[in-house]
Amino acid sequence: MRTLQFLLSVFLFSFFAMAQIPSSLNLMPVPAKVQVGTGQLVVDQAFTAVSTGRKDDRLDWGISRFLDQVSRQTGMQLNAQPAAASNATLVIRAENAGRKVQELDEDESYTLEITASRATLTAPNALGALHGLQTFLQLIDPTPAGFAVPVITIQDQPRFAWRGLLIDVSRHFIPIEVLKRNLDGMAAVKMNVLHWHLSDDEGFRVESKRFPKLQELGSEGQYYTQAEIRDFVAYARDRGIRVVPEFDVPGHSRSWMAGYPELASVPGSYRAGRIADADTVMDPTRDGTYKFLDKFIGEMAGLFPDAYFHIGGDEVTNKPWDSNPKIQEFIRAHGMKNNRDLQAYFNQRLQKIVSKHGKIMMGWDEVLHPDLPKTVLVESWRGQDSLAEAARQGHRGLLSYGYYLDLMWPAARHYAVDPMTMTMTMTKPGAAAALTTEEQKRILGGEACMWSEFVTPETIESRIWPRLAAIAERFWSPQETRDNQSMYQRLDEVSWRLGWLGLNGVSKYESNYATMLHRLAGSHDIAALRLLADVVEPTKDYTRTEVFPQPPVKSTPLNRLADAARPESTVARQFAELVETYLQSGYKDSAAEAQIRAWLVKWRDNDANLKAVLDRSFLLAEDKPLSEDLATLATAGLEALDSIGKNQPLPDAWCTAQLAVVERSMKPRANLLVMVAPPIQKLVEATASSH
Repeated sequence: MRTLQFLLSVFLFSFFAMAQIPSSLNLMPVPAKVQVGTGQLVVDQAFTAVSTGRKDDRLDWGISRFLDQVSRQTGMQLNAQPAAASNATLVIRAENAGRKVQELDEDESYTLEITASRATLTAPNALGALHGLQTFLQLIDPTPAGFAVPVITIQDQPRFAWRGLLIDVSRHFIPIEVLKRNLDGMAAVKMNVLHWHLSDDEGFRVESKRFPKLQELGSEGQYYTQAEIRDFVAYARDRGIRVVPEFDVPGHSRSWMAGYPELASVPGSYRAGRIADADTVMDPTRDGTYKFLDKFIGEMAGLFPDAYFHIGGDEVTNKPWDSNPKIQEFIRAHGMKNNRDLQAYFNQRLQKIVSKHGKIMMGWDEVLHPDLPKTVLVESWRGQDSLAEAARQGHRGLLSYGYYLDLMWPAARHYAVDPMTMTMTMTKPGAAAALTTEEQKRILGGEACMWSEFVTPETIESRIWPRLAAIAERFWSPQETRDNQSMYQRLDEVSWRLGWLGLNGVSKYESNYATMLHRLAGSHDIAALRLLADVVEPTKDYTRTEVFPQPPVKSTPLNRLADAARPESTVARQFAELVETYLQSGYKDSAAEAQIRAWLVKWRDNDANLKAVLDRSFLLAEDKPLSEDLATLATAGLEALDSIGKNQPLPDAWCTAQLAVVERSMKPRANLLVMVAPPIQKLVEATASSH
């Protein structure tokens, strides 16, 4: 009976949570509570906003940005001068000034009340008010009466306090202006932590005045000055985003040794870069290593005001420690069992240094060890089991497993992962679901990760967005918000809205996408190439075939169709939905059939139209087989539709031949997959079942 009551309560809560968001509202993330009224508040050129609460510069600047954004969205220049509270269209009240340095436990809630004559936004501090302004922006739409927002009451707060995005700038350097655009995007979907991965084997990206050879020899001249970092941190704070730096030690540290080889476990000369079979790890047995890190962390602690300091700690290889007799003797002399104990010793000493400089240490889940101080925050990239184990051992934790954007997964797969409850398969609860209530409180949220082996400043935004918005919803919205159809509908809406922020290549309508296709084609006529590009996706997981470049070889150019193609094909997803609708109707939905047929005709004829473009560009030569197979698949799909419609079975040999093309299309070629192959496979297989 208790089980039945529980399931009923879950159903009712899920229904209530989703029922609060009518399909006409494209809010993302979904707010905690929504009550829709009747009528609307017109947003015209007389629209004004004023702050009446405690003074906070962040909120004043946030209102100024908000009005500028309204002007961009509506094409109307608004009066930026504050109005009297009695006359303002939108009155914003933050009850308290925010803390000087934004902290993890600050209240981010807000209440937005909109009537037909006025809107009121109240929040405990500027953070909640900034979030409420973003919600207001998402409500603005054209109506018969002009631009307007609906009469509505929203009470909102985040589910998790830590809602982060990691951006790796070590493998490929990302300029500050690109990072700032992504901060704007994060603020738009209420994310609040930028995890800045600043050092790795390939590059050390921060100016150190105490140890200048770090950037001089470890960055190829591509690094951020301390002045740029202070400006960036202030820019993030104005948008309610904390900046947490990561300097990866003791592994992934080759760029450190380029300037300071004495830090290495194996003597020699070093240069930054990933080199096959050349593992580099700091020597944890030297007091000089800790003296160096003490001075360095002290310098960085003054540069990054956030309370948390990430030390990496992942993928520490055994080879350098095993090959050094002095290090192995140190292990034996100190009663350690193995290299794992040695890393725990390193982390214990490092934690004291980090704490000495007023910071809380955090690291990837390899740092987890019975001897690890309980104050260390553990970030799990290897799975929910390690996240749950960290919580059981008394550590606070974050989940990044399941949110790796560089794996090119569809938004729905990321959306299915929950830090607290569900695994990627959605077939069983995650390990955290079995924790006690007290242990679950130690799970602070999660982080999406954008590792940069195969992204550049040109492509990084198309790899982060719009999928990050779906992950942002998982971190912010009620746990029961899980409707994929609703998510994709709202994701399409938020995609073009993000374009107002200047993010490149966020949707298929952005100029960045077209520019890359122009480069590939060497022509202004990209219609046929775009038809192919719209239905392919880059290969998934870490299956890209190029070996990441070794120094002193320059970086592999990322200028192919695999780089222009989007991680998730909207066209392929929508085509798959059409096929599913047609099949579920018992082959009777004539509207769905007509749309399917129209797409198949376009793809069948496209190879002939594209051949001249493919022949004249060396960048596209590898894509010829994909174009040919798309035409073959489309022809098969049309023949399958005809077979079903006429009730005339096709030979088994025909089905076998077409399914072979499907199988080939879903194997990586030119680092691409033809994503309309699976729904066409369903049509081919239906030729037998329909009869």
